[in-house]
Amino acid sequence: MTRTLYACIYAAEFPAQTLVRLRPELRAEPVAVLDGIAPEETVCSINAHARRRGADIHLTKLEAEAIAGLHLLRRSIAGESAARTVFLECAANFSPRIEDVSTGTACACVLDIAGTESLFGPPDKLTQRIRTAMLSAAFHTSIAVSENFHCARLKAAHARGVSLVPAGEEAGALASLPIQALHLDEDSTETFALWGIRSLGQLAVLPQHELVARCGQQATAWRELAMGVYAHTFQPIGPAFQLSEFCEFETPIEQIDSLIFVGARMLECLVARASVRALSLASLTAEMTLEGGKVHRCVLRPALPSTDRKFLLKLLQLEIAAHPPQAAVIAFVLSAEAGQSSQVQLGLFAPQTPEPSRLDVTMARLKNLVGEDRVGSAVLLDAHAPENFRMKNFGLDNTATAPAAAHPRWTLRRLRPPVPLRVTLESSLPVSFRDRDKRYAVKEAFGPWTTSGCWWSMGRWNVEEWDVLAETDLGAPIACLLVFDRQKKDWRLEAYYD
Repeated sequence: MTRTLYACIYAAEFPAQTLVRLRPELRAEPVAVLDGIAPEETVCSINAHARRRGADIHLTKLEAEAIAGLHLLRRSIAGESAARTVFLECAANFSPRIEDVSTGTACACVLDIAGTESLFGPPDKLTQRIRTAMLSAAFHTSIAVSENFHCARLKAAHARGVSLVPAGEEAGALASLPIQALHLDEDSTETFALWGIRSLGQLAVLPQHELVARCGQQATAWRELAMGVYAHTFQPIGPAFQLSEFCEFETPIEQIDSLIFVGARMLECLVARASVRALSLASLTAEMTLEGGKVHRCVLRPALPSTDRKFLLKLLQLEIAAHPPQAAVIAFVLSAEAGQSSQVQLGLFAPQTPEPSRLDVTMARLKNLVGEDRVGSAVLLDAHAPENFRMKNFGLDNTATAPAAAHPRWTLRRLRPPVPLRVTLESSLPVSFRDRDKRYAVKEAFGPWTTSGCWWSMGRWNVEEWDVLAETDLGAPIACLLVFDRQKKDWRLEAYYD
């Protein structure tokens, strides 16, 4: 039979770790997390620095405020949910079979690591790699490895660092754990206290028949748990891969620089998570919850998927500066869509081309200067109105198109703004026109082509277009497009033919 082997990853005081992981400035400070409704708030989670200062669970807010230097933060359930997703996603990099065993304020999972030696090495090396990966995601964890599921779970929850339990030594590894590790009901805990049973080692040596006679059949499971031999049916979960980070602020943020400072850490986490799966960030969505309940959203779509944190952070900064929130921000969600990085093989003697990231940053800066509707590439609209196009963001299309057949063609060069003209007509045909001091004689005139539309709106038009071949006084030929606006009763030079 295939040998079973489990590794339990245990993150204690998860509410405090959730609030600190995106705030590097608080990692070396004492932090306590408050939960409940004012004024009955109590401390539900603390970090190690706060414990050294004398803080403890279930302190009231008033008692916690009396501890010097203690940072009090409000619990964020939404933030814990997002951090739990990151925690399980990080664990999934080492085994596809994961069971969530979180209890209370701790986040924990058990990995089935049987057969992973060829990928990650023996258990001692695997646990170090897991702990390093968790630290890179800003989670402080303890890890235990055992052939018994519950032995690994109990040992990780009550030991610090990495614990490797050899086969057959489960009872000895659990002997020093307190009886409270089994989470018994109040009556059973009181009974064992009266008997003087305070550790799992003392419970494991009790006679089974006498124990069952006094406590019932459930005592068999307690004794097997204490001995590290209790059987378990593994119930794996499938954590979804979702690139999202959440941060809820204690006080509303009004300065964009402060918001970008938090966003930089969130973006760093997203890039690291995507890079583990050999993916890049194809788009970013920044969703800000404002005071009053409104939601402000900014969307970034780089020309190419990227994992360049500095480049993406600059785009985020320019986008938020161009579309700032209209009120103070109380919560910030940064999510991303994953994409594949495109690799381009350059020729040996081909000149180096600019990086696509430079184009994105340049476009973002130009939009801030001249407006979003004036930067990008032109897209024709399905309408007959003049200036019938809109601007869209630049993007790379991977679809190959066949080159068009080469043949001579005319190019229309638009004048913006159009040049006003004075036109002389004979028999309703233009025979000459004057542009300021220059006079042109019309040799050929083709038209008129009349267009009109949108009579129901302020953008209605009614114009005549003429294609004209003309000569200057010096005999220089030109080909141009003349337009007569029937609403304004004026002529203008719209374009030249090249």
